[in-house]
Amino acid sequence: MTKNTARLRALTPRGASTKGRGIVLPRLVVALCLLACGCSRTEPRDAPPPAASVAWQSPAARPLPSSRAQAPGSRAPASAEPPRRAAPLTMLDPSRPLTATTQEELLAMFGVRTFTEREIKMRGEPRLFLEKNFGPGTQARINQGNPELAHHDIDRAACLRGLEGVVLQTEEDLRVCGAPLMVPIRRGSKRPRACIDVFEFPNQPCELPFVWVAPTQAAAVCELQGKRLCNQDEWITACRADPEGGKDSVYAYGDELDLDACNTNKPGRKYGGVVCDADSAKSAWATCGTNTEPAGAFPRCRSRMGVYDLHGNVAEIMTRMDAEEGGWVSQLKGSAFFYVDVHRKHDERPRKDDKRETYPDHCAHDPRWHVEPMNNAWHVNYHLGMRCCKTVK
Repeated sequence: MTKNTARLRALTPRGASTKGRGIVLPRLVVALCLLACGCSRTEPRDAPPPAASVAWQSPAARPLPSSRAQAPGSRAPASAEPPRRAAPLTMLDPSRPLTATTQEELLAMFGVRTFTEREIKMRGEPRLFLEKNFGPGTQARINQGNPELAHHDIDRAACLRGLEGVVLQTEEDLRVCGAPLMVPIRRGSKRPRACIDVFEFPNQPCELPFVWVAPTQAAAVCELQGKRLCNQDEWITACRADPEGGKDSVYAYGDELDLDACNTNKPGRKYGGVVCDADSAKSAWATCGTNTEPAGAFPRCRSRMGVYDLHGNVAEIMTRMDAEEGGWVSQLKGSAFFYVDVHRKHDERPRKDDKRETYPDHCAHDPRWHVEPMNNAWHVNYHLGMRCCKTVK
């Protein structure tokens, strides 16, 4: 067994095929992503450049934003809004289907920052990137997975009931982070240097996380929002640290592995239906169900920072400085809905009779799955998503 095959098996449910190479994106998508994010063959930046202020829009059905900055002295368009909280939970429609079926529905779940005319001239119109990279019905675009194969046990109404009365973001969090549904990453009284999304992308309560996104794409998506990908240290701190300065925890929810605390207990044999063949993006789309649950549907799956689903639901893309690679590389971390098939306690050694690779999904686990330079990282999968961070100014 090669190292790459073993790594892929660690992220693939029991019964899935893991032959050959990791799953990568088509060249057309690669080119569009490089154009949109301004990527080059140099070391990627840790944070987006200082540009125009972030203009957030509430998640609702709307035309694609132009993302253009208004001319001096002109009246702001009606769709432009200052940074503010997301809509109260009572305003979300519990009867709306969980899976988005149109590109418009997918893009309505998140906003983009305002871009200057100079940025648009140099990098291209962000609208083009959004239209070419998001869409349902195919593994070649970012979406919520193949709805024909997915099993979702918790509906939106039940998820919303579970979040009633929960403070997702305080006024102070909003002031520090400058964007809705983000919380500062802090230890005790130390000044936070970054904020992190409360939920997996699109960072909306009771929405299914997006998958089929590559690390280089994910970096561009975060930058379009005035954010960036989290680095591994930030993600680990948000998972295990006590904002009051107490002792670190092993898992986001405590010190003992609990497969029912998060969406990690969906064995492939029970939920798979057909045999999952993850040998290519095309075969994975046709045979592997993205068995996620709405963001925040597991109330105990929350760190002391207030961040949900750091274990389970989908594995997450982040970055890591790698001295051997000479720059920032992709770091795929966390676990997915089928973690029960590959789980191991944090203090448990691998069993000799294991027929497949297992791993401990504690906060500080440091895997090496599909490591690629961030300016050329194109691994995608049906259970791989993302989360954004933001540097505190």
